[in-house]
Amino acid sequence: MKNNYRYFIIFMIVIITIINYIDRGALSYAQAEIIQEFNLDPISWGAILGYFGYGYIFGALFGGALADKKGPKFMWILAGTTWSIFEIGTIFAGHLGATFFGGSALAGFAVFRVLFGLAEGPTLSTMNRTMANWVSPNEKGFSVALGLVGTPIGALITAPVVVGLLTFTNWKVTFVILGLLGFIWVLVWRKVFTNLPEDHPKVSEIELRKIRSSNDLIEGEIKLEETISKNVPWYYFFKNSTLTMNAIGYFAFLYVNILLLTWTPKYLQDEFNYSLASLSYIGMIPWVGAIITGLLGGKISDKLREKTGNLRIARSWFTVVCLFCTAICFMLIPTAESATTVLSLMCIGNAFNYLPNSIYWTVILDTEPNKAGTFGGVTHFIANLATIIAPTLTGSLVASYGYNAMFTAAAFAVIVGMVSMIFVKPGQQGHMSVTPTTKDTTL
Repeated sequence: MKNNYRYFIIFMIVIITIINYIDRGALSYAQAEIIQEFNLDPISWGAILGYFGYGYIFGALFGGALADKKGPKFMWILAGTTWSIFEIGTIFAGHLGATFFGGSALAGFAVFRVLFGLAEGPTLSTMNRTMANWVSPNEKGFSVALGLVGTPIGALITAPVVVGLLTFTNWKVTFVILGLLGFIWVLVWRKVFTNLPEDHPKVSEIELRKIRSSNDLIEGEIKLEETISKNVPWYYFFKNSTLTMNAIGYFAFLYVNILLLTWTPKYLQDEFNYSLASLSYIGMIPWVGAIITGLLGGKISDKLREKTGNLRIARSWFTVVCLFCTAICFMLIPTAESATTVLSLMCIGNAFNYLPNSIYWTVILDTEPNKAGTFGGVTHFIANLATIIAPTLTGSLVASYGYNAMFTAAAFAVIVGMVSMIFVKPGQQGHMSVTPTTKDTTL
């Protein structure tokens, strides 16, 4: 690990994002037991899946700002601890709702899923702040892709992990076990991480020089330490069209992601009569390609940056092409007649969707590295409206028009994101209102 300790930090981030995704996706695979126990209909179930997003968007917003202000270590520990508490607490949600909210189990799930989402919300914006502190400019795309690869891995293994636990236990014991995994990670993280590589005894001088090197900067890029004398207010985000259009592009990615994560199990059971046991491997199929392309996309983007010297080609146009291919796949799903064709299109479409997964976060590092947490949080807030809209809208669409409508809606969302990314111009573009400050904001 000599001279490469930053990759161990990235590995630890991969582990917690895997746990993060399994925790949030577990509810979808436990749906049969929960729906039966509390007598829920499709619209109520869609609402329960959507409640997570209400908390998540605010967790992302305020968590990113706290990661900038208090440091990413503080935010990682706070988030990991609290979401593990609410993951375990979900087993009491329905009964507490029935007891304290006028007999409504739905209200109980609403409270716990909102709080759970609030706790999980800071994860990716805190990761972005960590990357701003720990990686060099020429590693940004691939390093962020490495950090984010835990999301498709988590989505991929959610099915076998959760179905396996449900097979041998029940949904309540499953949630307790998953919550305990989060606590274990937090205990390890407290020992191995510091906010800055300069403060870690295992980071050598050679590695630190690599992280802080400016030799490979291209036009429009800036080093983290060159931004610390600038006080960029949070609302500057909305004065920068690159940041706002990038957030809409990320919304499109997350719409597809959340749709597949939350509704695929029920869709496959209802439309193709798959059993819960078969979902342990069938449910993995839409995520197989995403693991590879999630990593590959960051590498391709960094190579395009190196070869063209143009961040817009490397980030924006690369994303536009990927989203175009994603939209085509989801438009074709309603025409498919077999489960094999549907699953193949899901897999290919999701693979294209994940190719630019790291780009939305890298654009923020390209443009405002010293506000990576805050602006990452605002981006995540906007984009994660999809965590509310996708499952909730899908419940209504399925009830009224059938499952084909949910794929058409997904394709439309992707087209909106694709058009938005055309207007993204990454890199320093000058601040409309920036004042010097002596405050150290490099945490």
